[in-house]
Amino acid sequence: MSWFLYRLLPPRPDFATTMDERERAAMAEHVEYWRGLLEAGRTIFFGPVADPAGPWGLGIVNGGSLDDAAALGEADPAVVAGVARFEVLPMLSAVTR
Repeated sequence: MSWFLYRLLPPRPDFATTMDERERAAMAEHVEYWRGLLEAGRTIFFGPVADPAGPWGLGIVNGGSLDDAAALGEADPAVVAGVARFEVLPMLSAVTR
């Protein structure tokens, strides 16, 4: 099993404070989706990052391959709804418990 950084990229820097109802609904589904991944052991944590340039989402996921980890992003409700895009980057190494 390999570790990957998942980065959810919102459509605009002020997204967290200017979401419309459709975006808010997609993000609520996004959070539930990632809670399910957490419960299934596919991620060890996830959440928003307070980047001064604008918040974005972070998850550390495990998978058998980059394609396996990217499939999690392709199924993310925020991505499916067109509310956000994502990047998946492989970790060169990871120290875990």
